[in-house]
Amino acid sequence: MTVKPQNSAAGLVLVSACLAGRACRYNATAAPHPAVLALVGQGRAVLVCPEALGGLPVPREPMELRKGRAIGASGADHTEAFLAGARRALGICRKHGCARAILKSRSPSCGCGQVYDGSFSGRLVPGNGLFAALLKENGVAVCSEQELPGQ
Repeated sequence: MTVKPQNSAAGLVLVSACLAGRACRYNATAAPHPAVLALVGQGRAVLVCPEALGGLPVPREPMELRKGRAIGASGADHTEAFLAGARRALGICRKHGCARAILKSRSPSCGCGQVYDGSFSGRLVPGNGLFAALLKENGVAVCSEQELPGQ
């Protein structure tokens, strides 16, 4: 899932689509954040959902990172879809010249700084989601919505 900004002016920010109100999370919900919604309203946001871009359905089973792999609650390994979506979303980021990204906290794709530990027990560990890590490796400044005003 990607939504093109209305305004092609400089200063575009890549954002997790769920933070902009798109119901693309694993449980088919959104997680709108006021600061992200403001960017959308200003035409400065480029929305992506790397999991959807990787071909995963909405809704989908809960997934967490285990030893660098995206593992579903069923035990299924979804890493290849996660990586494919991350690469597509990085391409969108580059196409729009986004130098920074605001991503959904704790997500196995978008989490930055903390992610769930892979045990499906709610325990957080230091780390980044697969997409957040790819963005950082490519010089994009990444933060979560929890680091924004209004949280």
